[in-house]
Amino acid sequence: MSEPIPTHAASSSPEATTPDPGRWWALVVLAAAQLMIILDASIVNIALPSAQADLEITNADRQWMVTAYTLAFGALLLLGGRIADYTGRKRTFIIGLLGFAAASAIGGLAPNQELLFGARALQGAFAALMAPAALSIVTVTFTEPKERAKAFGVFGALAGGGAAIGLIVGGLLTEYASWRWCLGVNVPVALIVAAAAIPLVRESKAHGDTRYDVPGVLLATVGLFALVYGFTEAARAENPDDPQSLAVKGWLDPSTLTFLIVSIVLLVAFVVWEGRARNPMLPLRVVLDRNRGGSFLVFLLVGAGLFAMFLFLTYYFQVNLGYTPLKAGFAFLPFSLGIILTAGFVSALLPRVGPRVLMIPGLAMAVVGMLLLTQIDQGSSYWLLVFPSMVIMSAGLAGVFIPAASTSLVGVGSHDAGVASAVLNTSQQIGGSLGTALLNTLFAGAVTAYFTDNPPTSPGEADQTLPLAFIHGYHVAFFWGAVMFAAALLVSLAFITAHKEDIPSEPGAAV
Repeated sequence: MSEPIPTHAASSSPEATTPDPGRWWALVVLAAAQLMIILDASIVNIALPSAQADLEITNADRQWMVTAYTLAFGALLLLGGRIADYTGRKRTFIIGLLGFAAASAIGGLAPNQELLFGARALQGAFAALMAPAALSIVTVTFTEPKERAKAFGVFGALAGGGAAIGLIVGGLLTEYASWRWCLGVNVPVALIVAAAAIPLVRESKAHGDTRYDVPGVLLATVGLFALVYGFTEAARAENPDDPQSLAVKGWLDPSTLTFLIVSIVLLVAFVVWEGRARNPMLPLRVVLDRNRGGSFLVFLLVGAGLFAMFLFLTYYFQVNLGYTPLKAGFAFLPFSLGIILTAGFVSALLPRVGPRVLMIPGLAMAVVGMLLLTQIDQGSSYWLLVFPSMVIMSAGLAGVFIPAASTSLVGVGSHDAGVASAVLNTSQQIGGSLGTALLNTLFAGAVTAYFTDNPPTSPGEADQTLPLAFIHGYHVAFFWGAVMFAAALLVSLAFITAHKEDIPSEPGAAV
């Protein structure tokens, strides 16, 4: 799920202003925009099988409906925060809303996959303007610590509850209207919120050095795109004009290797540039701290496994078990509710026991929950296998998200607080992009291998083999998802050393 984590909003210190008398109405507007961003991620997950069938999207390319959004969102989030601070947060917020509405309309009307994927990327780009602008406005609008804590509490509640609502709304729209309305519903909502923001939200901006790191943005964005595209190329059909051919290009294909090598060169160049730039998009001092860097890496790895889990369970529910989109939406509810219910308990424990005591068992539970999913088959019981897996995973990940959000701010100065929290969100989005692309490629390869090992001898036997091949692909994807969580566990053991005394005490600093 691609919702931003509301840790600390502004990219600069809050401006000293008198309290806005309409600040609570402004919060309603900001929260509505935040809810729309969160809903969009979970709605699209439920709609994906229907969109794939309608537009004849291949298994190799279907992940672009998720990754086009998360990649653009994650890659441009830091730049979006800078634009909001420099050109005006209210102005940027409204532009983001209008652009999000336009991109949603294009996606909802898209006649082919290329336009749909492009619209999803545009949605991500405008969300990267809207989300940091909204969080920054909360910080400069609510200057009193207790009020700010309440405001961030609203955003924190939306992060969990909004995803659950989106699963149900997505199921309703897909089943009783069309998957296209899962995108189209954003248009009236965004326009109403933008109209309300004009009289209710105050303008504010940062001062001082307002230069943009354009080379850094280009190197990071193109490098990440090349990496995701390289993953996709490995799963692409070797002979797309021959529907009977199951051969895929694979990891050693020249086009796959070219994109992967280009991505490595550009991402290394990005790191070198950020170390030398006068006004870098990502100051390396923010990520080189042991606890902060560990937190960012944990979020990247957890995002990689988690986003892919939602993708493959969506297909398992609707394609293999024959669930309707609405039933599939309800089937995901235990995960969302598990995080919501466990989050309060974790928040109360964190100041008493510190982050490590919560993160390490939490990640171990996430590994166990994901490994349980490798046992699913065509006749598995939802309540005996999928339900306990979701409960274990959600309870464990609640013990990861909240402590990691706090440790991402350990020792950070006020000047870098906004950048640090933006990097946390960026890590989750980029992790989701890379994980979805990589695990979808491994899934496609596993399905092909299953058909190679069990070749059908007739069209009827092929129809019977396909669901079993998909099950084998899910097993491979869930196994590697568990490996992602296990890697996050090792990172926590190696890098997270903060004690309970080190956790930021400012209200609203970590929600």
